[in-house]
Amino acid sequence: MILHLRAKPNSRQNQLLRAADGTLTVRLKAPPQEGQANAVLLAFLATVFAVPKSRVLLLSGHTAPFKKLEIEGVSEEEGQRVLAELIS
Repeated sequence: MILHLRAKPNSRQNQLLRAADGTLTVRLKAPPQEGQANAVLLAFLATVFAVPKSRVLLLSGHTAPFKKLEIEGVSEEEGQRVLAELIS
């Protein structure tokens, strides 16, 4: 499954949100320094999708707020179901 999302570091808690236009935003507790926010993002998504951290890959956006990630071993349908349950 490929995810396109916006990461917002320095939040109070790790949280996944869907905007009215359907875009995903992830709020992260970690600061955007030395890859800390990216590490927290990968671990958080691994927990959300119940996969090992090694199966969550950051494809692009290493230093940008807009990220493209791949969740290996999760089909598009299964991923959308998990997102719908989590965000609703």
